[in-house]
Amino acid sequence: MSYGRGRSYGGGGGSRGFGGSPGPKPVEVGKEYEVDITEISRQGDGIARVQGFVVFVKDGKVGQKVKVKVTEVADRFSKAIIVVA
Repeated sequence: MSYGRGRSYGGGGGSRGFGGSPGPKPVEVGKEYEVDITEISRQGDGIARVQGFVVFVKDGKVGQKVKVKVTEVADRFSKAIIVVA
């Protein structure tokens, strides 16, 4: 048998689309953005996107176009509150 050759099953690390991306995010804490709420999360928050980056909007409803203020930014999402509905 030749160990170490042939197929590789998982492991290996690297970043393949999961986990945080080290680059800059399209949103910043404290800044305001105009967004469209397109979905509702399991927790009941609205879901919007800024340049593809997920923003959970407290008390947001599907179909709303609102101005939000970002309160938190994580690796793969951010949280915001509605400033102007």
